[in-house]
Amino acid sequence: MDQAMLEGDARERAPEDEERTGQFDGATEAVQPQQETGYPAASADGNENELARAGTRIAELEGAVADRDAEISSLRQQTAGLETLLEEARGSLAETVSRYRDAVVRMNPEVPGELVTGDSIESVDSSLEQARSLVGKVREGLEKEVSRARVPAGAPERRTPDLFTLSPREKIRYGIESTR
Repeated sequence: MDQAMLEGDARERAPEDEERTGQFDGATEAVQPQQETGYPAASADGNENELARAGTRIAELEGAVADRDAEISSLRQQTAGLETLLEEARGSLAETVSRYRDAVVRMNPEVPGELVTGDSIESVDSSLEQARSLVGKVREGLEKEVSRARVPAGAPERRTPDLFTLSPREKIRYGIESTR
């Protein structure tokens, strides 16, 4: 570009354009772009060096992103494997608790099996204790009821039958049996 075009270009710019693109230092000087540091840009060789460094940095960052993506993929696969193991462990735990519950019910025949429930060994043990307590209370209630209606032990007293209420045939039988 020739000097006249640069001067005309510089005169047409608004003050806000000067702030964005660089500093204007008089009518005869060209506009120079500023770097982020606030200093004028270096020569063309400096720009090429900066571009090369930026390209290298971009390549490093892209490599880091690729490494992170590979790590994320690996972690997702590990998570899927662990979730599978967790589901298998939950199934095994449920089966073990079910077998434990069945064993507890067999070992405690006085307790109804419907009262022993739970999805962990602790909850099965807790429900067993509650069932035993309930069975104990029911047993006590039944014993109290039976004790109220209890008949004294032993044979009834022997009395002679009232002969006036017997029929003639019963009187004869009574007489024969009493002589034996």
